[in-house]
Amino acid sequence: MTRVLVVDDDPVQLRLTAEVANRAGFKPLTATSGEQALTILRDDRNIGAMILDLVMPDLDGMGVMDAMRREGLTTPVIIQTANASLETVISAMRNGAADYFVKPVAPERLVVSLRNAMKLDALEAAIRSERARKSGTFSASDMIARAPSMERVLTLCAKAGKSTIPVLIEGETGVGKELIARIIQGSSDRAGKPFITVNCGAIPPNLVESVLFGHKKGAFTGAVADQVGKFAEAHNGTLFLDEVGELPLDTQVKLLRALQDGEIEPVGATRSERVNVRVISATNRRLLNLAKSGEFREDLYYRLNVFPIYVPPLRERMEDIQDLVSMFTSRFAAEAGKRILGISPSALSLLMAYDWPGNVRQLENAVYRAIVLTDEAFLQSVDFPQIVAQSSGRDIAVKAIAAVPVPDGPIHIDTAPARQRAVIEMPSVPDRFLDPTGEIAALAEIERAAIVFAIAHHGGRMSRVARALKIGRSTLYRKLHEYGLAEELINDAA
Repeated sequence: MTRVLVVDDDPVQLRLTAEVANRAGFKPLTATSGEQALTILRDDRNIGAMILDLVMPDLDGMGVMDAMRREGLTTPVIIQTANASLETVISAMRNGAADYFVKPVAPERLVVSLRNAMKLDALEAAIRSERARKSGTFSASDMIARAPSMERVLTLCAKAGKSTIPVLIEGETGVGKELIARIIQGSSDRAGKPFITVNCGAIPPNLVESVLFGHKKGAFTGAVADQVGKFAEAHNGTLFLDEVGELPLDTQVKLLRALQDGEIEPVGATRSERVNVRVISATNRRLLNLAKSGEFREDLYYRLNVFPIYVPPLRERMEDIQDLVSMFTSRFAAEAGKRILGISPSALSLLMAYDWPGNVRQLENAVYRAIVLTDEAFLQSVDFPQIVAQSSGRDIAVKAIAAVPVPDGPIHIDTAPARQRAVIEMPSVPDRFLDPTGEIAALAEIERAAIVFAIAHHGGRMSRVARALKIGRSTLYRKLHEYGLAEELINDAA
């Protein structure tokens, strides 16, 4: 469930806003001050959005957004305030607010604003990730890997980035081994340098040596010009050898020499060339098993397997599915030009219950297909017929598709039914000036309640309580004794 941080110094407004977010399917967190909000954001960077009051004691909303910008906190901010001036709106938007509304706000307006802010944040995160990937500065913060099973992977990536040690990344197909390699490069001193990817299993055996090391003109039939190899292209950068276990044995000999001596010899060349390349390998099969069976050179295996990193499959990091679906939905919806706000709880439960043999790549393709299929604002279970078929059987999938309501014929504008809207009921809040019987409370009871609230709000700091209530400290202490609050404070302190 996506968490939403609600920040307001008014306890009634805080409770109302949090309840609206809760009824809309979000998990609300609350804070009564700007400093408390910043503390929560620093400790938990996975909060989906923040509804921020602009006018608060100590640190106001503008101050919170300034601090977020300085510290790189990218949580989307929705501003709410009682001040509707144009200058305030412009200042809030310039400080990075995703939306702005004036109290009191309709629950439907608040829910739509939350969903739009989260969708925009997911899309911006995808764009930042793609830019970092292309610039060679991809880091752990650009990858969705918040599951506990990924903590060790990211820790090893950080350690590998501090040296030029050869790294072997192992994992099933589609788990994101290339992204792990890019994180290692992005956290090393080679960040921003060339990152060359070679899929060893997709190159014809007779061209592998030429692709990796290059060739000279006339080296073989069809070599009409000199060709630079991937090792030379990755000079001073990183070479990522994907599916390295598919390399032919004769090519493995030359790869071993390149790793040991830092030299390559293009096909048809008379002398070798020095290269400065950091090699990161990846495989979806155990290289040790291939080495034992003779399909992979044992000496090359030990050369590549100096620093192994195992990437767990998606079924072992199900905590990341919701964030991955959100990111894929935002990206593909933008590409398709569709307004899709997210995924329904039932569809998300369907995806969470699936084993995903194709891992993240399969999830990405499933979401892409669902985006193309859907005509709704939220992805539904019926938009994932292949997952339904594999999870529950083909008959269930066919019945689910057949159950989707389809008009029997054209519907005239005069007879078109109104769209059903979700009704969010506002919680009933008892008036603070009424007693349990509905009568006006006594002045002494109201005054006592105000003092109790002020003490709790200011953490028992009596000087601040007296200033807030506009009374002297002696008067405050007299009223504490008068209402029997002094003994309670003493007992609490004890």
